[in-house]
Amino acid sequence: MNTKAVAQHIVGWLSDYLQQTGIKGMVIGISGGIDSAVVSTLCAQTGKPVLCLEMPIHQAPNQVSRGRAHIDFLKERYSNVSSLEVDLTPVFDTFVGQIPPAETDNALALANTRSRLRMTTLYYFAGLYGYMVVGTGNKIEDFGVGFFTKYGDGGVDVSPIADLMKSEVYELADYLEIIPEIRQAPPTDGLFGDDRTDEDQLGASYPELEWAMTFVEEGQKEEGLTPRQEKVLSIFKRLNKANQHKMQPIPVCKIR
Repeated sequence: MNTKAVAQHIVGWLSDYLQQTGIKGMVIGISGGIDSAVVSTLCAQTGKPVLCLEMPIHQAPNQVSRGRAHIDFLKERYSNVSSLEVDLTPVFDTFVGQIPPAETDNALALANTRSRLRMTTLYYFAGLYGYMVVGTGNKIEDFGVGFFTKYGDGGVDVSPIADLMKSEVYELADYLEIIPEIRQAPPTDGLFGDDRTDEDQLGASYPELEWAMTFVEEGQKEEGLTPRQEKVLSIFKRLNKANQHKMQPIPVCKIR
């Protein structure tokens, strides 16, 4: 990948979109992860106003500190970057206190609720300032395994890195000189309040899933695969099928 050219293209694409739509600036959620770090830096390079939001909900301290360190990194380099921290923990706890006790495991449902509370907060500030919400999903998450929350972190106005694999996002991070603690941290969605990683949840690493996505897209024959490759391919196919409802347009009942 021509990393410099890709970075310049994304910055130009964002700038053109803002100019064409008349939108004043951008708002983005900062998680302390690689995707939001790369996207927020590219947004900052447009020279347009960028509001970085930290929205902790019972967040692990190391995730909070990485997010703050990245925002400091941005502010030192770009005068158009501002930030706010909105602690959503009390909001989440109030919600949990109002719903009836679950008869089954509700950990995933509550994790997705965290993401949707953050989406609501992002759009509050977007509406307040006339900004657009910038997404941070990459290709393997958005179109491979559907590893995002519908109407949560999937609820955005534009997706600047959704055509890039996770490995390519890391290439951009190196080029953009994202702080080492973010580049070296294991990817995590941070939605469960513990130290589980994306790989723990998915059952495969991002390089493995990228291999599987390419394998399927190229229509390769499933011959001579190792046991691990067979397992990863099975994981990818299962998640891709199960999460098509996130990747496809909402079904509309057409009336003849």
